[in-house]
Amino acid sequence: MCRNRPNLRRQGPDRNQPGPAEPGRDQLVVTKLKRLARSVRDAHDDIAQELTARQVKLNLGGSIHDPTDAMGKLLFTTLAIIAELEADLTRLRTREDMKIAKAKGRLRRKAPRLSVRQEAHMVALHRAGEHTGAELAELFGVARSTVYRAIDRAAAPL
Repeated sequence: MCRNRPNLRRQGPDRNQPGPAEPGRDQLVVTKLKRLARSVRDAHDDIAQELTARQVKLNLGGSIHDPTDAMGKLLFTTLAIIAELEADLTRLRTREDMKIAKAKGRLRRKAPRLSVRQEAHMVALHRAGEHTGAELAELFGVARSTVYRAIDRAAAPL
């Protein structure tokens, strides 16, 4: 089963141990449809098979569905299709909004930690061999990765 998903685990003192399924009583509660699964394949291969194996019912918005009978399978697959469509539409809208914001100049990158002058000074100190990368990072108040990226940028041909 995928990580970051509701696990079929018992509540109480031994909640970290998988509890035995109690046929007819155990339920997987899904509060939002988009949280059901990332894709139809994921829903069928991981979630539906595990629910069936443990004899757990699906509780969606107060309605209880049995994934072992024909109507339950149909409903579960249909809900998974809708959830995947919803996730795809959200991703599409986000990408479109980011393109529009970028075209209008509203989408900005994070401000650089060092000015151009500071970066040139840091690279000069490194080339002179006076300081290590870690010392430069501490001296300029940046991460070591920032130091090495600046050195790489300075060494790259224009």
